[in-house]
Amino acid sequence: MTTTKRSPSIILIAGHWLGAWAWDEVLEHLQTDHSSAIAMTLPGLDADDPARATKTLDDQAEAILGVISQQGDQPVVLVAHSGANAPVSLVMDRHPELVHRVVWVDSGPVATGNVTAPDFSVELNELPLPSFDVLAQQASLEGLSAEVLERFRALAVPEPGPVLRQPVELTNEARSSIPTTLVCCSISSKQVMELVEAGHPVFAEVANLERLDSIDLPTGHWPMWSRPLDLSNAIHSAASLDN
Repeated sequence: MTTTKRSPSIILIAGHWLGAWAWDEVLEHLQTDHSSAIAMTLPGLDADDPARATKTLDDQAEAILGVISQQGDQPVVLVAHSGANAPVSLVMDRHPELVHRVVWVDSGPVATGNVTAPDFSVELNELPLPSFDVLAQQASLEGLSAEVLERFRALAVPEPGPVLRQPVELTNEARSSIPTTLVCCSISSKQVMELVEAGHPVFAEVANLERLDSIDLPTGHWPMWSRPLDLSNAIHSAASLDN
């Protein structure tokens, strides 16, 4: 008797300043190939929430777990872009059994003790999207048109201060056994592995992953806008690896 494997639910989680809207084009393509995919907005990044600046990484991790619970008995693939790596790392640590695979989009798991912005003043409630000149010094804007940047600026929500200052505390080594795919954009998979082998602290958790593969998608740090079709194909391919 042949057992039919269940298609996974794909949960898309964008990085700093972004909500579910950031995945609009990718979702269109994923739904075209019949993938079961949804995008979520993390607590603190909902412009209509008057208490958003008080949200923490714990709040964000709990929200992700809530969306996972809504998927019933379907296996779940988490797709984490950029700064979504901190709350997703917490989810992997707290409930590795709930995560079928993680796909990191120009990102990767963080190590215990990691703080996104340790020098961010406690007197500041939030961090607005910086000027694009400043942002370009931190992450590649390659492939983003003036129209895309205008939308980014119009819809971006300031990042909550508590999220930026909270240390990530990890204790469960089982997180390293979750199958993982790196979608490498602004830095190639070859460069990533060279940094892993060199012991670069930013890639310490990547070195511990037991089941790792990678997909190169050369572009800037926001491939959901610069190469949405190619990113959706990469996500679909990664989500299908174990089926």
